[in-house]
Amino acid sequence: MLSVHTSPLAQPGTGDAGGLNVYVTGLSRALARLGARVEIFTRSTASRQADVVELDEGDPSVLVRHIPAGPFEGLDKSDLPGQLCAFTAGVLRTEAGRAPDHYDVVHSHYWLSGQVGWLAADRWDVPLVHTMHTLAKVKNAALAPGDAPEPRGRVIGEEQVVAAADALVASTAQEADDLVSRYGADPTAVHVVAPGLDLDLFHPPLPAAGGRAALRARLGLPADRPVVLFAGRIQALKAPDVLVRAIAVLAATGRPVPLLVLLGGPSGRQDSVRELERLAATCGVGADVLMRPPVPRAELADWYRAADVVAMPSRSESFGLVAAEAQACGTPVLASAVGGLRTVVQDGVTGRLVPSHDPAVWADALADLLADDAARLALGVRAARAGARQGWAAAAEQLLKVYALAGQRRRG
Repeated sequence: MLSVHTSPLAQPGTGDAGGLNVYVTGLSRALARLGARVEIFTRSTASRQADVVELDEGDPSVLVRHIPAGPFEGLDKSDLPGQLCAFTAGVLRTEAGRAPDHYDVVHSHYWLSGQVGWLAADRWDVPLVHTMHTLAKVKNAALAPGDAPEPRGRVIGEEQVVAAADALVASTAQEADDLVSRYGADPTAVHVVAPGLDLDLFHPPLPAAGGRAALRARLGLPADRPVVLFAGRIQALKAPDVLVRAIAVLAATGRPVPLLVLLGGPSGRQDSVRELERLAATCGVGADVLMRPPVPRAELADWYRAADVVAMPSRSESFGLVAAEAQACGTPVLASAVGGLRTVVQDGVTGRLVPSHDPAVWADALADLLADDAARLALGVRAARAGARQGWAAAAEQLLKVYALAGQRRRG
């Protein structure tokens, strides 16, 4: 596995850590349970990091290898293209001296890793399997007002990786279509494999836990007020500002105002959290917005279960892992009708899709769902059923088949 720009050991929800981190760790563990040995290469971000660590202490089946490439700190994701040569050299140096067939496949994640994987797979004469996670052309078609587009260099890099890969893994049929229609991918090289979930963590409340009231008491949430949860990086692409403006619309029109919990850290702009706090204050709903930093995965599951609704107003999502996790916890999701969210959230079945980023439209959608207890309960029950079918084992089994097909394709 190659994950250049973000470590699988990083806390999701801040900086560049997010669904990709969860994907790499979840898939690696599932592959190991099926008998594979996995090594994850990522960039060193601190001098104290060991060269090699076990993803799970005491289990050598998944190793994380830290590769020095540029300064440990102070590098933004946009600076990393200039470090790909150093990172690639470190990866190849690690493999030098081993048996020539030490690796069977290279699976790269995000376009930066794909550039490294392209060279490594060529050197080792093994198939390159690549998962994009996000696509620049898709993001640029759905920019938030004032948001900067992804640079041309990234678009070119993605196009190169698409052409070089022996197999491309898409999380949804929509992403597969984007790879073919926007990037010219060979349809026979594109495979749709939905990401899995850690169902040991993400499941409905257990009877022994005392229900939602007990969870809210433990998390410091009000017992008698609707709670809307946003979980993710605080950045324009995720559009948490839409939710702040939506509850301001509710307040201005005299309707009940839920407590909006924003669970995440800054990404891209270090002052993005403070900007959102100022927006809430300016809109007159500062007391109705609760900002919290990212939390460990087990605690995140409790936040999902404690909420009445999980909201995802994203402008672009290749999959929507937060939506899938929340649904597995039995909480309905209100999401933008974009990208993978249209697949993950079954409109009217496990949640509801909002066809706009207009705060007034979101205000109406929130008000309707929060006012209908029976509808939320029914959505939550069906959401939990859908989530229970999304374990990582099935995804890992499918990926092993993709690896085999990629090997056949490379051998020609």
